Amino acid sequence: MTNQLTRSEYPRPQFVREKWASLNGEWEFEFDDDGIGEREAWYEQDKGRFSRKITVPFCFQSRLSGIGDTSVHDQVWYRKRFTVPDEYNAGRVLLHFGAVDYEAKVWVNGKLVAVHEGGHTPFHADITDVLAKGGNTIVVKATDYSRDVSLPRGKQYWEDQSAGIFYTRTTGIWQSVWLEPVPETYVERIRMIPDIDKNDLDLEVFLSGCRPGAQVSVKAVISFKGEFVSEDCFALSHASARRSIHLEDFNDHGLGRWWTPENPHLYNLELTLLVDGKAVDLVKSYFGMRKVSIEDGKLLLNNRPYYMKMVLDQGYFPEGLLTAPSDDDLRRDVELTKAMGFNGARKHQKIEDPRYLYWADRLGLLVWGEMANAFRFSETYAGRMTREWIQAVERDFNHPCVVVWVPLNESWGVTNILVDRQQQQHALSLYHLTKSLDRTRPVISNDGWELVATDLLTIHDYEWRREVLAERYAARATALAAKPGNRWILVPGFPDEGQPILLTEFGGISFKAGDWDGWGYSGAENEQDFAARLQNVIEPVLQSPVVQGFCYTQFTDVEQEINGLLTYDRKPKIPLETIRSIVAGT
Repeated sequence: MTNQLTRSEYPRPQFVREKWASLNGEWEFEFDDDGIGEREAWYEQDKGRFSRKITVPFCFQSRLSGIGDTSVHDQVWYRKRFTVPDEYNAGRVLLHFGAVDYEAKVWVNGKLVAVHEGGHTPFHADITDVLAKGGNTIVVKATDYSRDVSLPRGKQYWEDQSAGIFYTRTTGIWQSVWLEPVPETYVERIRMIPDIDKNDLDLEVFLSGCRPGAQVSVKAVISFKGEFVSEDCFALSHASARRSIHLEDFNDHGLGRWWTPENPHLYNLELTLLVDGKAVDLVKSYFGMRKVSIEDGKLLLNNRPYYMKMVLDQGYFPEGLLTAPSDDDLRRDVELTKAMGFNGARKHQKIEDPRYLYWADRLGLLVWGEMANAFRFSETYAGRMTREWIQAVERDFNHPCVVVWVPLNESWGVTNILVDRQQQQHALSLYHLTKSLDRTRPVISNDGWELVATDLLTIHDYEWRREVLAERYAARATALAAKPGNRWILVPGFPDEGQPILLTEFGGISFKAGDWDGWGYSGAENEQDFAARLQNVIEPVLQSPVVQGFCYTQFTDVEQEINGLLTYDRKPKIPLETIRSIVAGT
């Protein structure tokens, strides 16, 4: 029996077309532990046993899938029959997948239409030419590698049962599946770079399906809170074009229209694609005018020093694991983060659902975009990691909430980076690659310790004694010499260049929220003790003259890890007002 709860909201909120059709909901499903599915051609419309039902987009390990089996099944199959609305027949039909962990093969009516590697990034296929009149059939084979520790997996544990800081695995479809009709020539994607110093938007448009000899142009209309701001129309001689559009509005030094967590102002963008003078495609988007920079060792937001008060957020849910039960749950997580006084979240070891980033954009929350890491280095891993990270940066590039990129965390996947030149080069390559993909955001080469080239010096320190933290972070020299966890902050040969220092993991106070015990970095006996311990780790960090921001561990409990400010089901362990006061330093 499958669960009736499904995800029906628009899955790509920063690039919106009016017409679309969700394919979430009940699918046929089967485990393929013997690996016989392709050999027996389960992808053909009427083959394969498909003895189970599953609710997409929830993975079979989750309760919301209707299956809730946490044992290892590394090959799984899905099948769904669907019809295409008649109004889709005028152009092309795209089939979208938000994320399938880890490898996916997709067939429509027995024809292979897509192959994708990477468990956290989207892909799509043009299925127009394989569609049949009347009914159609999608078949998906997902292959995971549960025991392979060189696979970019984040917090998914490779053992049978979750333990410590590692959690239940996710296999197969875990983000939305949907159909989208597009014209023969359509806008495939856009890149938007705000420039608050010039009051310009740098817009790059990428097209698909351009016909030789066709006259193609794009009209861009920008508005703010319903009021017209700017309009530009430009021709394209190739499949892409870049344009700088000046915002013809009074900006009053950003006080009224720049994006910040305190005032998350957003501009709307409407793009109309014209082919031979006829409007054929309409896309709606939005952007925030904001700037993240480093000047004279200071971390700045919109050219002003800005203290980042973040919380570590794993993005797990009791019923759905990596998949939120609903869009309201994602919005609520952003609201709870802000209610506790934080202005940001470090989405830890997860490339988060775009709907979370949408709410962070709308409600005002800084987000550090972090890759789901592997745990063992190899050349195969390096290729996997690099390819998926490029896709992640491209997917989330336009979100104003995303302010920092974190390709590596705590030497995961590069465990010998301190002395291994090849692993150092891998971290360096990710740093420089990310900088080449995005010139607007700081990049951290290896968050926590053993940093090579980096824009921020970020330290993980789970010391719980107030006096030790106060002494350690009283000066830059003592902060960088401390070696918390017996780790060098910088790899020898990579000197301190005066980058801003942030404490990006600390706290981790465990507190049992019921009649069970779990894992944490230090323990509290009751609510009063929890609040006192929380104040004892946050207050000396706020008072440090060298620390420019922090990330407290963590937002919620996750499975056996009980060091959250909230329980796994999002209940506060102490009043939100108490947490907010401590975070504010009042």
